[in-house]
Formats: sequence, C-alpha cells, structure tokens
Amino acid sequence: MERRKFLKGAGLAGVLASGTAPAIVHAQENIRWRLASSFPKSLDTLIGAAEVFSNRVSELTGGKFQVTVHAAGELVPAFGVVDAIQQGTIECANTAPYYFFGKDEAFAFDCAIPFGMNERQLNAWMFDGNGGKLLREFYAPYNIISFPMGNTGAQMGGWFRKEIKSVADFNGLKFRVGGFGGRVLAKLGVVSQNIPAGEIYSALEKGALDATEFVGPHDDLKLGLYRVAPYYYYPAWWEGSAQTTLYVSAKAFNGLSKEYQAAVRAAAAESHVITQARYDARNPPALKQLISEGAKLRRLPKDVMDAAFKASREVYTELNDKNPNWKKIYDDYSRFMKEQYQWTAIAESSYDQYMAAQKL
Repeated sequence: MERRKFLKGAGLAGVLASGTAPAIVHAQENIRWRLASSFPKSLDTLIGAAEVFSNRVSELTGGKFQVTVHAAGELVPAFGVVDAIQQGTIECANTAPYYFFGKDEAFAFDCAIPFGMNERQLNAWMFDGNGGKLLREFYAPYNIISFPMGNTGAQMGGWFRKEIKSVADFNGLKFRVGGFGGRVLAKLGVVSQNIPAGEIYSALEKGALDATEFVGPHDDLKLGLYRVAPYYYYPAWWEGSAQTTLYVSAKAFNGLSKEYQAAVRAAAAESHVITQARYDARNPPALKQLISEGAKLRRLPKDVMDAAFKASREVYTELNDKNPNWKKIYDDYSRFMKEQYQWTAIAESSYDQYMAAQKL
C-alpha cells in the first residue's frame, strides 16, 4: 500500500519536473482589473459590451480574473480613458476611439471615418485584412493594445430642431457630432461640438445645440432626444458603421499569463459579436416606437450627401499631406474599402434592395 502511494506521488512529481503537466495543475494567480467606460449606465448596449467582456473573463478563468466595470465619470471622465491608461489609473477601457481624434486623427480608423466602411467590411479589414496590425502599431506609443468590442452598424443622422431642406441649412448649425465628422461638417458651415452622451439632452433643450446625433433608435430612445428635436434624419454618412473598442494597457496585458491573455482576446471577440447582434435586434422596434412618439423620419437631401462627400475627400487629402500616421493607415484602408464596395454592390446590396422591396 505504501509502495503504491509512493509510486503515485513519484509519477506526479516526474510529470511536473518534465514540464508537461496538464493545465489543471497550473496555479493561476488572482487578478483584478478596473475597466472605465466612456458610456453611461443608461446606454445598456454600449456599456453592456464591457459587462459581457467582464463576465466572460471571469467564467474563462474560474473566477480568478475579475474585471470591474465603471461607467463614465465613476473613475475617470468619459473622454479621459486614454490618459488614464497611460498614467496607470486603470488597466482597460471600453470606448469609441474616434473621441480621441484631437490627439491624432488616426484614432478614428478604429471606430468610424466619414463615408467609410460598413460594419461587415470593417470587420473584414480588422480581422482578416491589415486593420488590426496597423492599429496595434499606431497604439504602441500610447501603451495601448486594442481589441474590437462591438459595432453599432450604420447610424442615424440625428435629431434636428428644424427641417433640413438643402445643404444651405447646415450653415451656422450648432451640431453635436462624434468623432471628426465635425471637421468635414465644418466645411459646410457647421459649428460642431463633441460632448458626452449624458450632457446631450440638456444642451439641446437649452438651445446650446440646434441638432445632435448619437447612435440609432435604441440608444436615442433612451436619451429622449425626440422630445426636444423632432426631425430624425438618416443616414449618418460620418458613421456608416461605428466600432467600439477595448483598450488594454500594454503593460498590464503583457504581464498576464498566456491563458489569461487568451481569455481577454476570446471575451472581447464574443462581446463584439453580441453587441452587434443587440443593435440589429433592438433598433427596428425602437424606431417604430420613436415614430409613434412623434419623431418625424427624414432622409438627408442628396445635395447634402454630395457636398459632404466632396468635403470628406478634401479633408483626407489634407491629412495625407500632414499626418504620416493617417496616411499609412488610410492608404491600406481606402484600397480595402474600394474592393469591398465593388463586391458589396454585386452581392449584399442587390439582395438587400430586392428583399426590402418585398411584402414580407
């Protein structure tokens, strides 16, 4: 009996010494990270991406790796997450990267640029094209590693206090617009502002804004914007899709075991898919409710779209000349997008147009 116990013990010791021990005997340390979101708790789809991520990381690590989620303003301001990661205040963040175009316009590629790729095309560029690689290189000086973690799909053009009949109606308009779409709109005479979600309603109600965009029906319904600006325009040419992203401190990520790094990647990928699905599922009924509440649905006039498209090309030419980070990424992005839209026109768009015309 004693001999059998000894052999069992010696066998385990031999396996451990050989370095071929099964994963179950690898002791993993307890880790706790703080995640700061750029979104308020009221926007369940956006901050929900962080919550899905947190839950999956815990499940994948048997509860040993915990990520606490903090809404905008709880740990750091909504637009302070990049600085907080660099300063070591937080380990990770859930945000819309185009908020930080003031640091460098190239941040926007990780979210949305005016007249850019749609949701599926951006996914293809990020996961199977050069997008992920180029953005990792761009973020390296910021001590950030990025992971796609959601996409809203094509957004709505926003809420306007007055009807837009032509491009002339944009002149002098005080408009809250995310990302650097405002830089393009400035060429149309718009006075753009970039303020957090929690401040939009009051600014619109008090007249500090003439118009605002946010995301789409599900989120807009929660913000109650239809009560103070009844005209609801589409599409948001500045956000043909908008990717939200997990920012992780490179120092914190590189300090994880390989197993925990894999958990972060897997949890972010699952959250990415779930967040996209939530928007696709929740926007249709929300739009119906908004219309029943009095929202006046309108399509942006063609002259507005044409003028904005021309202005966007002017902005990109200017950036190519002065921002090497932008040019490096845009050259690849634009080549990929051109091929994608050629393919989309043949397959996806033609099918969608036919189905949308049917009585389903």
